[in-house]
Amino acid sequence: MQIAPGCASTSVSVRTLRVSLLVWCASAAAAVAQPAASQQGPQTQTDSYTRYELQDPGSAAFRIIYDVTATTPGAMYYYNGIRAGAEEEVHGVTDLATGQSLRWEVVDGSHARANGHPRASVEGHFIKVWLARPVPEGGQGRVRIDKTYVDADSYLVEGQGADIVFDRSLGITRNAVVLPSGYEVVEANHPVQVATEADGRIRVSFMNAGPDGVPFRIRGRRLPDGASRPPSPQDSGAEAVPRSGGGAPTRARVGYTVTERAFEDRDITYYLLQPETNAFRLFHDYTEKRVGMDRYLNVVRAGSSASDPEAYNLDTGARLDVEQLVGRAITERGIDVGRVPDPDTEVVAIWFDPVPEGGSTRLRIWETYTDPGRYLLHGDEFVWDRGFGRARNTVVLPDGWYLAANSIPGVVDLTEDGRVRIRYVNPRPDQIQVFIRGRRR
Repeated sequence: MQIAPGCASTSVSVRTLRVSLLVWCASAAAAVAQPAASQQGPQTQTDSYTRYELQDPGSAAFRIIYDVTATTPGAMYYYNGIRAGAEEEVHGVTDLATGQSLRWEVVDGSHARANGHPRASVEGHFIKVWLARPVPEGGQGRVRIDKTYVDADSYLVEGQGADIVFDRSLGITRNAVVLPSGYEVVEANHPVQVATEADGRIRVSFMNAGPDGVPFRIRGRRLPDGASRPPSPQDSGAEAVPRSGGGAPTRARVGYTVTERAFEDRDITYYLLQPETNAFRLFHDYTEKRVGMDRYLNVVRAGSSASDPEAYNLDTGARLDVEQLVGRAITERGIDVGRVPDPDTEVVAIWFDPVPEGGSTRLRIWETYTDPGRYLLHGDEFVWDRGFGRARNTVVLPDGWYLAANSIPGVVDLTEDGRVRIRYVNPRPDQIQVFIRGRRR
């Protein structure tokens, strides 16, 4: 994970949390003050990800990199709650769209309630962030908060062997904990991914599929001197490992790199239309981080056809230019899909302003797919049988149908208009094959 620059020069330690400390990032010192009007409605957010970097054993300190997306339409501020019992040092706040530093201050709960966070606890304290722009209707405001907590109840040294323990309730879906240099992980009470960072530190990643916080506990043990070191460089030119008919590798993937599933922020929602149409409307969200990139190419899956594409820059709310290209037209437009397109190859191309240095662009792409091979009416039931490669996927059943079978565990609830919705969280790096059957009510 690459950390965007913040306002480290303006770090301020908050020891009592009883004062409201106003801090201006240097790049915002001359900015014109925004109006004092409160945002409307309760504060809402999405796509939260937290990275905890454990500091020296015995310090009780851990650095927190918190990525969060504000979604309240018209919101000018985002409020990040400060957990009771912790001492906090804020290093800076960054707008992820531009890479620029944002203004922030620490306020009490009464101020937060009166200025855009009506559900804030009056006993609490909050980091108030001035967003780069009011959240557009249907859009977002993406920020990164960089801070350090000192909390002896969450991070401690335990036992005669001086093991370290991180024991904390985690309420968001996506999390990572990075152990101090020279420590291995020997205990994790929830399923985790484990990987080695470029500097040799061990990273433990966790995805919470449930609606509530979970008591997450990991234990680290000191390694012998010399055992902790950066991983060996991987041979990017290594040949692909052959696979069996079932898709399993036929030998060890020695060049395999463990990617952090929890950090992935791509997600997709399918709205199933009436099964006689074999069609479903979908949107998928994607963050483009490659500097200078000005397009997104969606190669339509074989067996499907796409129609009615729309695309939006979620950071600004702007609608983007979209092209549908088939076969030879793809090459004539100068688009590279990694191979020579055949006559049936279909691409939806979305164009946007180049990604700035230090920034990123968050896209939402709408399309209608028709796929008679994987979504169909069979007798008096519909059948959905489709592979999902993303970590987060949602399926909304067609109006007037109920759920009769679902092969992959998912969280079930109702949409605002009463349709059955299933949310899937796949913490594994492979695809899940989702089979659903539905019947008319």
